[in-house]
Amino acid sequence: VSSCMALACILYFLLREKSMIYCGLSAVQLTPRRWLNLQEYQSKKLMADHGVTVQRFFVADSANDALEAARRLKAKEIVLKAQILAGGRGKGIFNSGLKGGVHLTKDPKIVEQLAKQMIGYNLSTKQTPKDGVTVKKVMVAEALNISRETYFAILMDRACNGPVMVGSPQGGVDIEEVAVTSPELIFKEEIDIFEGIKDHQALRMAENLGFRGPLQQQAADQIKKLYNLFLKIDATQVEVNPFGETPEGQVVCFDAKINFDDNAEFRQKEIFAMDDKSENEPIENEAAKYDLKYIGLDGNIACFVNGAGLAMATCDIISLNGGKPANFLDLGGGVKETQVYQAFKLLTADPKVEAILVNIFGGIVNCAIIANGITKACRELELKVPLVVRLEGTNVHEAQRILNESGLPITSASDLEDAAKKAVASVAKK
Repeated sequence: VSSCMALACILYFLLREKSMIYCGLSAVQLTPRRWLNLQEYQSKKLMADHGVTVQRFFVADSANDALEAARRLKAKEIVLKAQILAGGRGKGIFNSGLKGGVHLTKDPKIVEQLAKQMIGYNLSTKQTPKDGVTVKKVMVAEALNISRETYFAILMDRACNGPVMVGSPQGGVDIEEVAVTSPELIFKEEIDIFEGIKDHQALRMAENLGFRGPLQQQAADQIKKLYNLFLKIDATQVEVNPFGETPEGQVVCFDAKINFDDNAEFRQKEIFAMDDKSENEPIENEAAKYDLKYIGLDGNIACFVNGAGLAMATCDIISLNGGKPANFLDLGGGVKETQVYQAFKLLTADPKVEAILVNIFGGIVNCAIIANGITKACRELELKVPLVVRLEGTNVHEAQRILNESGLPITSASDLEDAAKKAVASVAKK
């Protein structure tokens, strides 16, 4: 995380990377995070393990395994899906020449032939890097006809102090679009986290989604199971689109996106062990080893900060002063000198970086620890690019003394505006 983090309206919007939630007249923007990354088959297994109805499926990492899986399914029709984290798989292109990362067939032999052109090859979609992402596994699933598609999600909403269900009878499309064009088709239901979901709430949501007759009770049961899943795995969002019904009268979760609370990692070790980091940039994985959050950008001024909000503000003010941020690297809280050293090591390894701007607001963070880490990194890494440092908060005077007495070419800044101007100017001089 990546990400990562994830919308509906009344007015509710669940965005893919971050959530903007409207409750009454107030709006709350949640801090975007790099969420735990799970492949589609992993999310579906979690749902199935909690009693949620999903298509029958197997996972294969070779063409022969895909053939055996297709035979074991004994399904009238089979859907073969390349497993990568990026969206738009159906319209993607493989460097093997195969078009589309999702295929339907009734013949297990065709599954084998398609898998040969998927596994080990790169799939390019609108959301992947230019060269695509290598497909290591495919999901071989029972294909089911969908007679009607709805949208259903459960998310944690601070504005409403707990979980909220959001649904629409108009599923299978972007819920953002529905919220704008037909807001009357968006329904929400707040859940008391202490009492849990009530039967009448689940039934009312099922009715609002358009389920009738025996399907209404079946949908309500699935909604309650999804809520139990939401709680047990410490999710911040479970989004099912489409939440559909089949011609045979079955309610099925056809596709799902799950976001997790990374603060719950200590009690969800099995789930977090499934985190697929293979599609992350190598530098992001290296940063994660030291509890650092790294996001690469395309500029030349590295941003070294503590806190995602401060990181975004730092990037913005660099841009406002005519510069371009090369990244932001977030230290978070509880910083150690070794983390500061490793952060500088990561930043200086990027050939695009022509200057480094350190912007630390020390609340939990002790500025003196940052200063000691900076001076150590500058000496041992023999820093070759201009360094601008703005520190504020806990132990800042001791930190400034450490920097001033270091004898190193470190430019101090009085505030963020001053720091951004000096960082941009240091690049312009080159």
